[in-house]
Amino acid sequence: MLLGAHVSIAGGLDRALLSAAGYGFNAVALFLRNQVQWRCRPLAQDAVAKFRRTRRRTGIAAVVAHGSYLVNLAGFARVRRRSITATIEDLDRCGRLGIEHLVIHPGSRPDADKGIALIAEALDEILASCPRRRPKILLETTAGAGNTLGRSFEQIAAILARVARPRRLGVCLDTCHAFAAGYDFRTPAACRNTLESFDRVIGLDRLHAVHLNDSLRPLGSRVDRHAHIGRGEIGLRGFGALVRDARLHGVPMILETPKGTAPDGRDWDAVNAETIRRLAKRRRGR
Repeated sequence: MLLGAHVSIAGGLDRALLSAAGYGFNAVALFLRNQVQWRCRPLAQDAVAKFRRTRRRTGIAAVVAHGSYLVNLAGFARVRRRSITATIEDLDRCGRLGIEHLVIHPGSRPDADKGIALIAEALDEILASCPRRRPKILLETTAGAGNTLGRSFEQIAAILARVARPRRLGVCLDTCHAFAAGYDFRTPAACRNTLESFDRVIGLDRLHAVHLNDSLRPLGSRVDRHAHIGRGEIGLRGFGALVRDARLHGVPMILETPKGTAPDGRDWDAVNAETIRRLAKRRRGR
């Protein structure tokens, strides 16, 4: 099982790898820049070398970068141009660092059809600018608040169908987002139905990362509020079915649960990781 969490890069990108290794993770997610600023410092070559060296030493098998929260590839002119530039920069950074996946939120637009077309065009420009880079761009499923795109598997599939380089794209399934958008995970049967729907519409071969988050809000609420594993509306049965599904073997599973200290004094990432590992070891049907 490839299990990790989204961790801080305070002190340097390599610190995220060391933090992940400290939890016993073999996967990690991180930002490549300040997620609420457009500008970022150039990536120094010594930082690249240190990151690659630390990854070899820690043995982290999967690294998933996350794009800026400001990015909106379906936005109006100025924001969209800045979003394209920022994503090109992040994809280039992933290539230099040897990171295999860059997760982005698709974007937001009142006219969904126009937004989907703009996102696909932007992705074509971004990928054309980095022809020899290793990483894939992963479109993250969204909760669907307001005009946000990516709330349905059909919208994600429509974007993928329009791009010129579909093999350089994939999907990140966020359990809280998908649940808020109306996809049920609460029971083994519900989880199976959701994955079958994903496979039918997009294809499970396009699923390259999963964000593990319980949801504070109910099914179909379209409100993105993450909860600790088993302490929200999805519950332990749903997560148990998800992490034991053989079709997801080898897909990085990343905790994006709230940070902080649990009532028993332990770090919440450690608590949530322990819960997931315990669920993964249970026999089917128990």
